[in-house]
Amino acid sequence: MERRKFLMGSGLTLAALALNKFTSFASMKDFAAAYNIKMINGKMGVFTEQGGTILFLLSEKGLIVVDSQYPDPAKHLVEELKKKSDKPFDLLINTHHHGDHTSGNIVFKGLVNGVVAHKNSLANQKRVAEEAAKAGKPGVEQYYPTLTFEKDWKYKNGKDSIKAYYFGAGHTNGDAMIYFPDHKVVHMGDLVFNRRFPYIDKTSGANIHSWIKVLDKAMSKFGSETTYVFGHALDPEKITGTMADVKAYQNYLQKLLDYVTTEMKAGKSKEEIMKATFIPGAEEWKGDGISRSLDAAYQELS
Repeated sequence: MERRKFLMGSGLTLAALALNKFTSFASMKDFAAAYNIKMINGKMGVFTEQGGTILFLLSEKGLIVVDSQYPDPAKHLVEELKKKSDKPFDLLINTHHHGDHTSGNIVFKGLVNGVVAHKNSLANQKRVAEEAAKAGKPGVEQYYPTLTFEKDWKYKNGKDSIKAYYFGAGHTNGDAMIYFPDHKVVHMGDLVFNRRFPYIDKTSGANIHSWIKVLDKAMSKFGSETTYVFGHALDPEKITGTMADVKAYQNYLQKLLDYVTTEMKAGKSKEEIMKATFIPGAEEWKGDGISRSLDAAYQELS
């Protein structure tokens, strides 16, 4: 694992914070003072600094990167990957549109042959940028996906295969899972928050009932021998895990719905429900922001 100290203060990073509604949820632990690279195997690794986890593949034919965080960490990643490989960058893939996963896209413009994402991710990214501009908020320069898909997508880079799947609405209505079958590694994006209260973006089509079904399909598709990469985790060392972690997160979503349903049937007001400090049956989920889950579940069940 490699670590490097850096100073916060970039105007671009602050602009990225203002750009996206997602950033109202981001805790300060997303803006730690070091970036980390951890190899999963000889060719694949994860990068963390600010925001959502980045996954990369050091292929013989070119580098594949999944998600881009913000401009500053994206630059750090590019620098480090150039040290690890003399191959050119090939593709950037976005799991979804949120600014902590796509604001760094602009750093890859001119480096990669294109950006891949689900069609709803592109639509959401454009909508959020347009809303910010109309509101007079500062923004970041956008590099939008150049290739989109509806249900699935596949690509061959030398000996390495890359596949993307969309199984329905979850965290948003445009979350894709990026799978590397030769390495049995899948990036789940923000479809899994490992032991950390999630952000559920109802403004972008999030649906908890559907999300539970999406995770069933994912576990059926990728199985128990796959390394799962998560968009966020309570413990920064646990951004990768197993199918058991995915199952545990699915349980959190179900227990969230069960709890809010029970409270509503008991005649509790939204204000009373929002006072909860944990979700019964899923006490492992902690951190800041339980109110986001409760509010989203209340909206959906209402």
